Amino acid sequence: MTPKGPFDLARSRQFFGGWASPPTDAEAIVMAFPVEGWRTSAAVVVRQERRGRIVGDVHGAGREAPRAWQQALATLSLDVDGRSFSALSRRDAVIGGLQRRYGLTRPTLFLSPYEAATHFVLSHRRSIAQSRATRARLAEEHGDPFEIDGATFHAFPQPQVLRKLRVARGLDAERLTRLCGIADAALDGTLDRKRLRGLSIERALVEIRSLRGIGEFFAQGILFRGAGIVDDITKDEQLRLAVQRAYGMGELPDISSVEHLAEKWRPYRMWAEVLLVLQLFGEGGRHAVVSRPRDRRRTVDG
Repeated sequence: MTPKGPFDLARSRQFFGGWASPPTDAEAIVMAFPVEGWRTSAAVVVRQERRGRIVGDVHGAGREAPRAWQQALATLSLDVDGRSFSALSRRDAVIGGLQRRYGLTRPTLFLSPYEAATHFVLSHRRSIAQSRATRARLAEEHGDPFEIDGATFHAFPQPQVLRKLRVARGLDAERLTRLCGIADAALDGTLDRKRLRGLSIERALVEIRSLRGIGEFFAQGILFRGAGIVDDITKDEQLRLAVQRAYGMGELPDISSVEHLAEKWRPYRMWAEVLLVLQLFGEGGRHAVVSRPRDRRRTVDG
């Protein structure tokens, strides 16, 4: 596919990082994941040609290959028309400066709202290293494997597999119970990306908060970084801090002031927010967008 608007895979990788590569192509990325609909898993290898076109190979999905491809593109925010994103610079000089600094970078999302929710449960009150190790172990022991160029890549367990787990190394009973609830929500469609995007923000957050162990902060992370909301903003302290720094404000703005300012960012308010938070936390944006500003030790990665 040809991106609608600027997109640089290498730059996205630089700011949001974490993707594995096939052994024979260091510039490509590999995404291994359960395909929404939950009939299979897939591994998608994504590359960008010199002229900008995005090409890829889908492994293991069979008839679900088109769905897997679209899910991979959505993870990179390539399912959104970004041709007017640069126009924000004419309405807001601060955002324009960040666009020049970060090269009109689009948000990188979780592979699905389901994986976003499981991530937050696994990382709650744990270090990055602990949560990564637990996730990798679950994928290796219960996820589908894919052989690509002599290397093995594991998808996270499908929800129907996760919900049956009663014992897992590194997981206490309460965390397992929460994961089972998330798996059930994925299977009944509550966490479907397309469905969540079609709901009002308020309704979507209410439904996500009904999941055991998911509060307001995590709910916003699941919705905005999992479903991929484009034209709205989160209502947390992190954004207020980012705005305060970027606009040189003496005091922390209230959310009403931020919402008023964000009117100039339409129809890419979340994309502008991601740029602001990239600056707030430095260029480790993969961590920054979903971290708690008051506890840097518990920063979690996407």
